[in-house]
Amino acid sequence: MELHEPELREVPVTAVLGALADDVRLQIVRALAEGGEQACGSFEFGVSKATRSHHLKVLREAGLTRTRAAGTSRYVRLRRDELDRLYPGLLDAVLTRGVAPDERA
Repeated sequence: MELHEPELREVPVTAVLGALADDVRLQIVRALAEGGEQACGSFEFGVSKATRSHHLKVLREAGLTRTRAAGTSRYVRLRRDELDRLYPGLLDAVLTRGVAPDERA
């Protein structure tokens, strides 16, 4: 099954911002930014499997993530380089929000 992964330049910035506006999706983006590619099933944020799948789909369709299949597993990664190129500073601002200045890496 082919997953829809749009070219980031074709995604309206409002879709990117909308995807980042949800707390669970923001937690997923933070986890990917810190840990790199992860199995889709590894995200445990107190939501059901169906809800987690929905959030991952929203992130993918907003151009924030890429998903690859390996057998029956799916792995997701943040499209950091593309996002930084198209929207410089956006992810840095979102990822450091709510973190004390002395805790920022």
